[in-house]
Amino acid sequence: MPRARLPDPGPEAGAGAEPLATGALPCGRGYDCAVGASPARLVIALSVAAALAIFVVYTALAGNGVAQLTPSTLAGHSGEVTLVGTVVGPLAGDAYAAHGLRFRLKDIGHGTSERVLVRYKGTVPDLFKVGRHVVLQGKLRKGVFVAAPGSLVTKCPSKYVPAKSAQT
Repeated sequence: MPRARLPDPGPEAGAGAEPLATGALPCGRGYDCAVGASPARLVIALSVAAALAIFVVYTALAGNGVAQLTPSTLAGHSGEVTLVGTVVGPLAGDAYAAHGLRFRLKDIGHGTSERVLVRYKGTVPDLFKVGRHVVLQGKLRKGVFVAAPGSLVTKCPSKYVPAKSAQT
């Protein structure tokens, strides 16, 4: 791509300019010969592009950095995690009371008997009921998963129903 050049400053400004050799770049007429011969711009541009590419890949792979677990894989994890499971009854308490709403979760679609007790305070979605698939964020404390307020999300049940066959 040709480089942009500054307009000709006139005959008096070019009095000290060196004559052009055959095939050489015009020096002294809005173009700096030292910059044109230096690969520093290319190296800097490629370094910035590589850093941006690494950042994009890291962001895509690392996500938000919170582990997503099921009730059967929750034991032994400390710190903030995301818990995914199916609500099993009974539902007890009130989401706005001191002890919060209490219920149990099991793995989605697995025959495991592993269940975890959940304590939740905050807004309860309209679709929340026994049998729904839910996602919660929180921490495991003394065998009870204490969910962060406002972190209860129900998965849309219509997205997980098998498609109807064309023969019916």
